[in-house]
Amino acid sequence: MSNSVSKKQLILEIREKAKISCDLKRHLSPRTVGTIMRSLPLEGHAHLLGKSIVYFETSVDSGTERARTEFKKGDVAFLPSSGSICFFISDAVFGKPMTPIGKLNKNIDALKDIKSGDVLCLYEDTD
Repeated sequence: MSNSVSKKQLILEIREKAKISCDLKRHLSPRTVGTIMRSLPLEGHAHLLGKSIVYFETSVDSGTERARTEFKKGDVAFLPSSGSICFFISDAVFGKPMTPIGKLNKNIDALKDIKSGDVLCLYEDTD
């Protein structure tokens, strides 16, 4: 387990259900990733967007950076309009541009069991 300046290892926890290893990658969107890192830990209620995106709203305020609309399973993105951090359960094309910020590493399918209202926590991996 290594943390470098360009990659930060985080844990996405579905409270009382699962923990998913997650990397934020500074090279994808340096300003946004920096803002999120300074805001950790983050916590919010899970919401579902269709069958491909799980997200939670945060108070992070960062504009769009290197935006794109196509994402792959396991991608992590930031939606500036609502300050939401989005996790892709499957490949998706999204109507609004999002800022790519990282990748889920393993146990991605745990997100498929999320119910609206589950609590999501994103924090640094200190192990």
